[in-house]
Amino acid sequence: MISKRIGDIIDKSKVYETEAWGKTDQDPFYNRAISVLTSRTAEALLEEIYIIESKMGRVRSEKWGPRVIDIDIIFYGQEIINNDHLIIPHSELSNRNFVLTPLMDICPDYNHPIMDKSVTELQAACADQLEVNPIK
Repeated sequence: MISKRIGDIIDKSKVYETEAWGKTDQDPFYNRAISVLTSRTAEALLEEIYIIESKMGRVRSEKWGPRVIDIDIIFYGQEIINNDHLIIPHSELSNRNFVLTPLMDICPDYNHPIMDKSVTELQAACADQLEVNPIK
């Protein structure tokens, strides 16, 4: 659905099984990072993401709770957006190995536009100790 509704998938990470973050009394999650070439604005992209999540059965009921799908915008080029419904770069990415580990597969040298650190540097400094394991 992403390639049909949003744009061309340029790169994708391995799929990782990760321990639940935030609300830890639930099953592990599967995570992957993808790079997409799109002509949509970040706000329009977010709207399409909500449509995709809804079509896949996502119901937003509990913060950090179980869900069928969760698509986040981590980076959007070098744009910095901070408004009531969208924060880019994602505000918690530097604190989450389940985000940083897949990003290492596709953009280890990408520089965070606010922190001025590469994904590699962010992961090296990340204090998150939750397991992130590639699916074989």
